[in-house]
Amino acid sequence: MIPMRDGVKLHTIIIVPKGAHDAPIVMNRTPYDATSRSTRSTSGNMVNMLPFENEEFVRNGYIVVWQDTRGKFNSEGDYTLNEPLVGPVNTSGTDHSTDAYDTIAWLTDKANLPESNGRVGMIGSSYEGLTTASALLNPHPALKVAAPESPLIDGWMGDDWFHHGAFRQLMLGFVARQSGAKTFAQMPSHGGSDDYEIFRDAGSAGAWARARGFDQLPAWKRISENPAYNETWSAQALDKILAANPSDVPTLWVQPLWDQEDSYGAIRSFEALRAAGKTGNNHLVLGPWSHSQVNRATGGRNLGILQWDGDTVDYYWKRIVLPFFNQYLKDGPAADTPVATVYNTGEDRWEKLATWPLACERGCPTSLTPIYLGANGGLNFSPGAKGSDDYVSDPAKPVPFLVVGPFEIRLRAVGRRTT
Repeated sequence: MIPMRDGVKLHTIIIVPKGAHDAPIVMNRTPYDATSRSTRSTSGNMVNMLPFENEEFVRNGYIVVWQDTRGKFNSEGDYTLNEPLVGPVNTSGTDHSTDAYDTIAWLTDKANLPESNGRVGMIGSSYEGLTTASALLNPHPALKVAAPESPLIDGWMGDDWFHHGAFRQLMLGFVARQSGAKTFAQMPSHGGSDDYEIFRDAGSAGAWARARGFDQLPAWKRISENPAYNETWSAQALDKILAANPSDVPTLWVQPLWDQEDSYGAIRSFEALRAAGKTGNNHLVLGPWSHSQVNRATGGRNLGILQWDGDTVDYYWKRIVLPFFNQYLKDGPAADTPVATVYNTGEDRWEKLATWPLACERGCPTSLTPIYLGANGGLNFSPGAKGSDDYVSDPAKPVPFLVVGPFEIRLRAVGRRTT
């Protein structure tokens, strides 16, 4: 139970290899139960006991740390879903950034963990990507490297709750599960097996939330009371805050190309930090995965019916992440980490790129070619075309967004189905 600056203690699991000496630390801060997240099996072998995403770190002698975030599972304190950073909205004096700082300070104290070399790396996907990215704000000096994977950076612009204003009703279940209890709350039944029809029959997201009592949750109230991109969202957008307070911590921003939940934050943070002048220590990884697929041992050879040339997840951990972490946590050797490591799905291969994006307005070999909207649903390469189109925005005929099978999409609104 590691004490934070306000006296709240956070439940922390520390797994040290036998005989470890001057070992680096890799840490994941999670609201998803550190005990279950850190335990794949009851094996006495460390590499088999810990989850798949820890395998390469274990094989390379790392100390592995999992921690329950404030107010969740075995940690003390109060939990706030998508907790705002310390400031006008959060006057408590603590947040994910300060909790990461205080935890790293404790872990790197030789009196507490004499087996470590005093260097820490953080990694995590989705909400765990948020806690990793938050640690980059006023980072502890011992935080030497980080890899936010699919991080929740801006919940309105493109991550989780809204996608540029379009609320994702499936997130209501996540809100209830995470904020309805200190552990995982039991989610009420949707009332059927077809979410498309269920949400349409409810009439609105608000009506569906009220019918199940979700409207009593503070997290839902905050979301429903702020449907527009106001300061509730913009003032807490991590990409903006990171760019205004850029750190020197080498960072891999990891974005799956088929991420249905957090498709915005990693790329945007990478771009914002490079625009702020941090061009040497921020790197981008674009892989052929769905949300958090990098954490599944069997997920690297395909995405649905698309088959890849080799195990892309294995490549990610062994050829991208581990060398990057070893460079800064174990004194090398230097990793061959380009500006962007991108899986070219058309040619079915990884590419290491010295610049990203490949086409840009300035500083690249080629420039972008603007495409303009035209009449009758057309596109034009010149802005001269005139005309207009209309469409009816009908809540009774919403647009389905989720892949429901191996690349099978149901287009019920127009009465046909295509594969």
